[in-house]
Amino acid sequence: MIATAPAKTTGAESAPAPGAVNLERVTKAFGEFTAVRDLDLDVAPGEFLSMLGPSGSGKTTVLRMIAGFEEATSGRIRLSGVDVTRVPPHARQVNTVFQDYALFPHLTIAENVGYGLRVRGERKAARLERVAQSLEQVRLGHVADRLPHQLSGGQRQRIALARALILRPQVLLLDEPLGALDKQLREQMQIELKQIQREVGITFIFVTHDQEEALTLSDRVAVFNNGRIEQVGTAREVYEFPQTEFVARFLGLSNLISGDLVEELTGDRRTMSIRPERVRIAASTAPLADGDVGLAGTVAEVVYTGPATRFLVRTDAGLDVIAERPNNHHPASESDFGRGDRVRAEWAASHAARLP
Repeated sequence: MIATAPAKTTGAESAPAPGAVNLERVTKAFGEFTAVRDLDLDVAPGEFLSMLGPSGSGKTTVLRMIAGFEEATSGRIRLSGVDVTRVPPHARQVNTVFQDYALFPHLTIAENVGYGLRVRGERKAARLERVAQSLEQVRLGHVADRLPHQLSGGQRQRIALARALILRPQVLLLDEPLGALDKQLREQMQIELKQIQREVGITFIFVTHDQEEALTLSDRVAVFNNGRIEQVGTAREVYEFPQTEFVARFLGLSNLISGDLVEELTGDRRTMSIRPERVRIAASTAPLADGDVGLAGTVAEVVYTGPATRFLVRTDAGLDVIAERPNNHHPASESDFGRGDRVRAEWAASHAARLP
């Protein structure tokens, strides 16, 4: 059940398909500070991979090394099997979309999207045809003659995406491109971005510090911490089966139980991670079902979040446990447990992940 990165290929095997990205023992130091340490990462052709982590974890530095904006101190970077570690940015088949859209304010949307083709010297007729196709791809063909300031933030973001995709890169790098959008527009753009990626079939590498965004968009997520990758896996794997305490804590809420208490509950001293939505609240006198474990305590706090109600249970064992119950009852109904009630926080032992 533990997620692992795909196995590396050897020289005797076939060359990676277009769009594959391989980082081998890559390190980046800035003077005495090491931002990325001995990092290995394989990205499959056509994959949507998110690099997720807190500020300063090394994810943007890795993105910049793939783009060629930073040079690796040591290690090797390959694109489609070709070593590009010392290749300048303009000679790599990659494009980057930043949080700052960087659209030319005096050019129309069509001129912005076609700018890269014009620099390459592509003929006007062919250029206009590809611009029209690219704008339709991001569903904005009707704004071709407008100026950037006449568009919404979400529309400008899609134009920046179209401008990058029109050059047909093997890999598209996205550095927190949705960070400037409000929550509702950001969630809408997440769905559209994933749909566009599936349609074009290009490898996307996406940097974010937003856990929900990474889980929503990605085929796989690489969780960064202190210049290293703590875990790589599908959204389900990294969330349900964290390999480290950092991953368990960083990806949403998690109840971590360790030491004598976890051994008393399960007979196993390995730290247990149990997500709040897996924890149920029951009356302290109710019988415990077979296969369940539980801790008696007192409800210390009840928080209504809209879709769910969150309970903080201060257990008699001295551990605070968070439980989350979906609000699928009648909207006018109040929770049957309140602050000060004696309860038991319980869960199926099989629903808990064990940290290696």
